[in-house]
Amino acid sequence: MLAYILRRIAVMIPMLFLVSVITFIIIQLPPGDYFTTLQAEIAETGGGQDKEIIKKFQQIYGLDQPLHVQYWRWISGWPRLDFGYSLGWNAPVWDVISSYLVFTVWLGFLSLLFMVVVSVPIGIYSATHQYSAGDHILSAAGFFGLCLPGFLLALIWMFLGIIVLNIDVGGLHSREFVDAPMSLEKLVDYVQHLLPAVIVLGLSSTAQLQRIMRSNLLDTLNQQYITTARAKGLKERTVINKYAVRVAINPLISVMALEIPKIINQSALVGIVMILPTLGPIFLRALQTQDTYLSGTILLLMAVMLMFANLLADIILAWVDPRIAYS
Repeated sequence: MLAYILRRIAVMIPMLFLVSVITFIIIQLPPGDYFTTLQAEIAETGGGQDKEIIKKFQQIYGLDQPLHVQYWRWISGWPRLDFGYSLGWNAPVWDVISSYLVFTVWLGFLSLLFMVVVSVPIGIYSATHQYSAGDHILSAAGFFGLCLPGFLLALIWMFLGIIVLNIDVGGLHSREFVDAPMSLEKLVDYVQHLLPAVIVLGLSSTAQLQRIMRSNLLDTLNQQYITTARAKGLKERTVINKYAVRVAINPLISVMALEIPKIINQSALVGIVMILPTLGPIFLRALQTQDTYLSGTILLLMAVMLMFANLLADIILAWVDPRIAYS
């Protein structure tokens, strides 16, 4: 297993290099750079800026250099966690994204946990009560959840919270707790603001995993070894939980790894709508202002999270299913 993990990590290095090249080229495709975009924004407000000053700033920050020189300047600092300088934030890129990255990972982990805790029991119930009223209701709810994207659910929640319920939604704290010291009341307020974001972000994937778990378990319950276990007089709960679910849940682990990119992408939009400190809002602003190093680094970190999530899913699958062996 250790050799397999090391090989996978070794393969990630050239893949990350390829992703970084493609990312850097795509980000550089629009004409101009940060300073020309800033100049255009100033001109829209009726102001102006000397072109010679723009050229001087481009020379200072190396934006007038060839593309391969700028790229090497960016990647050469990676071993030192130096991902360049964000012109929009006037700070090193790592200093800008570090706190947002931690919360983005935390929100994604909670959403993934929500998906598992909700989808697996619902899928088991639907499979063991096939064509019952509960199965029909949960299946309909699952199809409804699949149809609604995360940002639309976030908009609906914001509308209900502000207009209908008249409560403070958006952000991580209510106004009265923003600058308050940590207390039990502030912690409760934090959970009340975080829980809707977790549900909104994980609901669509939860609906899909629920359908997959139901389908897998129905196929497993028709296998001969399940019939043998029942013929031996084992309790139905034991047959389902000890034998059927353990096999039916294995494909779900692989599917969950494929849902992680969806969570990462939706966290950007949900973060913008619900005013959360995720990478989404600063990534959008970086793209709008052509803040090359900031936007490129965020895309690269998303690729890293995806690769390690797939590796973790393979490791968990091998641990859960003894039939799988990596050498």
